[in-house]
Amino acid sequence: MIAADYGGAELNRRQRAMLGLVQERGFVSVEGLAQHFGVTAQTIRRDINDLCSVGLLRRYHGGAGLPSSVENVAYQARQVLHPDAKERIGAAIAARIPNQASLYITLGTTTEAVARALRDHQGLRVITNNLNVASILAENPGCEVIVAGGVVRHRDRGITGEATIDFMNQFKVDYAVMGISGIESDGTLLDFDYREVRVLQIIMGNARAVLLGADHSKFGRNALVRVGDLSQIAELYTDAQPPAPIRRLLAENDANLIVTDH
Repeated sequence: MIAADYGGAELNRRQRAMLGLVQERGFVSVEGLAQHFGVTAQTIRRDINDLCSVGLLRRYHGGAGLPSSVENVAYQARQVLHPDAKERIGAAIAARIPNQASLYITLGTTTEAVARALRDHQGLRVITNNLNVASILAENPGCEVIVAGGVVRHRDRGITGEATIDFMNQFKVDYAVMGISGIESDGTLLDFDYREVRVLQIIMGNARAVLLGADHSKFGRNALVRVGDLSQIAELYTDAQPPAPIRRLLAENDANLIVTDH
């Protein structure tokens, strides 16, 4: 069984599939999972305990569901959620960005995939509050990286705070490349940290085009803080067709929907 490492623990193939089912359904029962995977209920309970211990699931009576809308999944765990989808989304967004462009790149594992796909671009000027993005693009001699000031979060190397907001507000760029924690059916864009959200709002307001990367698990996912809505997005990049209400909102606002190939 293939396992992926995150924060010193391991996520096996069954556990990754379990996460996918929970994200699709919101809640899964122990009995249903045992039947689905052809294993014992005891094995499923152990898997749920492992996934709860790193914040990927929340245990409920008789089964498991998604974590609270108040707190995001740990960064190390997010790194192994839907990695292939994020790489495809990252490649598609990078293909959209021409050489010699200016852009913001925000926090998140999806935007880090975009940065990896931009390593061969030339003449880019990238402004970011993500030290992981800065580290990735620093390898590209044809890219100028400008890092925002502010407080560095240990958990994901993101930079936030009032100084970050003031810094980001100095620029007007061609593109904002951003991820999101959740997209509600009414088009509301959601995130968990109000300090990060204020930075995102400045970025969205100072870009000529906002390119949003979101894998299928973000559709209908709850989070606490409102960032904005789909009317502010020029293009949505994802790995599966969004629910009909989201497709309709994109069409009404003349926003492009790009679904990557599997």
